[in-house]
Amino acid sequence: MPPVAERSLGVKADFPIFSRRFDGRELIYLDSAATSQKPEVVIEALAEHLRGHNANVHRGVYALAREADAAYDEARRRVASFTNATGGETIFTKNVTEAINLVAYSWGRAHVGEGDAVLITQMEHHANIVPWQVLCRERGARLRYLEVDERGELSLEALDAELARGDVRLVAFTHVSNVLGTINPVAEITARVRAAGAVSLIDGAQAVPHMPVDVDAIGADFYAWTGHKALGPTGVGVLHGRREMLERMEPFLTGGDMIASVDFYSATWNALPAKFEAGTPMIAEAVGLGAAVDYLSSLGMERVRAHERELTAYMLERHDVAELVDRGGVCIRAGHHCAQPLMRCLGVGATARASVGVYSEASDIDALVDALLAGREVFGL
Repeated sequence: MPPVAERSLGVKADFPIFSRRFDGRELIYLDSAATSQKPEVVIEALAEHLRGHNANVHRGVYALAREADAAYDEARRRVASFTNATGGETIFTKNVTEAINLVAYSWGRAHVGEGDAVLITQMEHHANIVPWQVLCRERGARLRYLEVDERGELSLEALDAELARGDVRLVAFTHVSNVLGTINPVAEITARVRAAGAVSLIDGAQAVPHMPVDVDAIGADFYAWTGHKALGPTGVGVLHGRREMLERMEPFLTGGDMIASVDFYSATWNALPAKFEAGTPMIAEAVGLGAAVDYLSSLGMERVRAHERELTAYMLERHDVAELVDRGGVCIRAGHHCAQPLMRCLGVGATARASVGVYSEASDIDALVDALLAGREVFGL
């Protein structure tokens, strides 16, 4: 039975930033697709770790170091569990951008060559475009695009046609578009990619914070997401990869904990996931992300998804305008949303984007509409 949709989850009080006032007005935050606000439990997890357990990890045997080890390793377990992945195949990165670049560098430079093709879509964020542009330029490969149709969707038939050409080595695509909101049929896409003998990478930055995500069921070779959009701290992202592929890949960065042994002229690499986590990792940030996914789990991701669908429907109900500026203390995003190729396909220079989060309420949408109406009056529309 589907969860009951709610226009408010009643959790705004859990987020200290909403106590702020701007020119006497309360903060109305509708830019969660850019970055999410942080609940008190995440802020406290960061502070408590730094106050009481701060030490480097996997280096010392004293009590404080053992506490830091335990906190970091437990954070990885919780983050992996949140998306039904395994800890050994869950790598902490700085963000989703670094995760994608890791794959482009460590897998791409070993497997993509002259005459090969990398296939991406017109709806990708720049973070899932530019690494493949660089790889293809360096390796003499071709970068091709799946087009977005008039409904803002991808064609599986067009995908099959591209795969049938026989030269595609990797298909990289977003789970949820940060501009269109399109939810792609990721499990179906990855199955077709695998059947064609190619590798799949999914940018899950806009999916993991907003809906249940089962990495194992989706079946991608690589699935990347970022902590700061999922109520967690900045500076920590996640790459889930297939163990057999990660085992064969060379490291992206070298030094520190990713090393098993070193002599004067050679070195051997540590086991997964440490192999891809060079230097001192983002320890406190990982602990904070562990607290963030626990918070989301406590809400229930099916409930989160239903809530955000309800609010989005209410927003569409309240205004049929995709226009501009607001001075009512409402935070929305205006610009190309790091998706300039898609903007060209849509025939626009920029758009205004209002995006909701778990803390959003119907009153936030009302404030947005009021601000839009006031803006129209200012411009005499």
